[in-house]
Amino acid sequence: MKHIYFLSAIFFGMSLIASAATFDSSDKVMSEQYYKVWNDDVQKTIDQNIEKYRKADAKVSLHNVKAGTDVIVEQISSDFLFGSNSFLFGQLDTPEKNKRYQETFGTLFNAATVAFYWKTLEPQQGAIRFTADSPYEYRRPATDPVVDYFESRGVNMNGHAIVYGLRRWGHPTWMPEDREQMEEIIQDHVKIIARRYKGRLNRWDVVNEPIDQANRGLMPDDYTYKTYSWAMKYFPKNVMFNINDTDIHWGEGDFRRYCELVRNLIDRGVKIDNVGIQSHIFDPKESLAIAQGKPTSMTPDKISSKISIMAETGRPIHLSEITISAPDDTSIGNLIQAEIAKNLYRLWFSTPSLMGITWWNLVDGGAAPGEPSYSGLYDKDMNPKPVYFVLDELINHQWRTNLTLKADEDGSISFRGFKGEYRIRWTDRSGKTRTMTYHVQ
Repeated sequence: MKHIYFLSAIFFGMSLIASAATFDSSDKVMSEQYYKVWNDDVQKTIDQNIEKYRKADAKVSLHNVKAGTDVIVEQISSDFLFGSNSFLFGQLDTPEKNKRYQETFGTLFNAATVAFYWKTLEPQQGAIRFTADSPYEYRRPATDPVVDYFESRGVNMNGHAIVYGLRRWGHPTWMPEDREQMEEIIQDHVKIIARRYKGRLNRWDVVNEPIDQANRGLMPDDYTYKTYSWAMKYFPKNVMFNINDTDIHWGEGDFRRYCELVRNLIDRGVKIDNVGIQSHIFDPKESLAIAQGKPTSMTPDKISSKISIMAETGRPIHLSEITISAPDDTSIGNLIQAEIAKNLYRLWFSTPSLMGITWWNLVDGGAAPGEPSYSGLYDKDMNPKPVYFVLDELINHQWRTNLTLKADEDGSISFRGFKGEYRIRWTDRSGKTRTMTYHVQ
């Protein structure tokens, strides 16, 4: 099958495993039933929607150019956000590994989620872990160095999260049980974060996972609405506010409930710019079931149905946390992970209501307790896995527009390209090299 040949070529070309000589492209890592689910009609629709929704027509007038002059059109950034969390930033065991980890952002990914979990950000009241000399917390690097680095690389940043009502991950241990006291402390926390970072982070998950709060821990009454109100008061107007909840695996009733919560907040005047939904294939057995073509929640029709419910909010949707575990750490397991990711990313990118996708854990073994060990784009030694090369091919090659065109008689060029920022170069009539930037939107 062409899908397997594509992956096998990547696999062999990068020489990722010593046993490659025993594996050839005739081995079927995905079943015939899998390709009945992801069939030619599905793939054709995906391609049509990518062309329709992710590209736009452009006509650019150039200065002092002779008709027929070569014009180089190079896309330098994408409007669509491809990212990952950055929870192991600076925490790997060698400088080389940390450098490779960090440089994933700005090369493969143009976006990053920065850890602002209050429980580890402020483990002792008043001692907030902003600066580089802060005490070490695994998967929770001090925030200033992370923000500084991403800012220097032009990476779009999402702060995750200002308030999270789940006691295990969200609340500092010193948080009082009294609702009125909590309310005052939460408002002060929003103010401190807003004043320190102002507009440096592009987006914030203002409240994380609020729809099941009754089973998660004591919080002030109507805390979701109040937290957004405080964020609107203290943050600059240009900062975008997200909400984040649910998982593609959940039932449509949960998505309806989440949609109603978001619409209610919007009706009450809350600024919500993006709606986050999650998609975690945590169980390696589920990845194997997907490869075997068994019924799961991760089929094109079921995924599209859940996303369409959230599109009723009228807000762009961010696939804010996605996990695609390999069934195991074998060569075939890694290829299964890569093929699942390729088709899911293609489907998601083709969906008009989506504005971004965030991979959740970059490195095998770097996930939270209870999450899978084989869900990274890199193995434990920071070697790229087949899934890395699949995403790089999609993001940096198939979904980028780079052209050489001829200037028209009126001194312009016309093309259709992926939405984003472009650098355009030509030589004018006097022999001078000209450069301009242009946004296709």
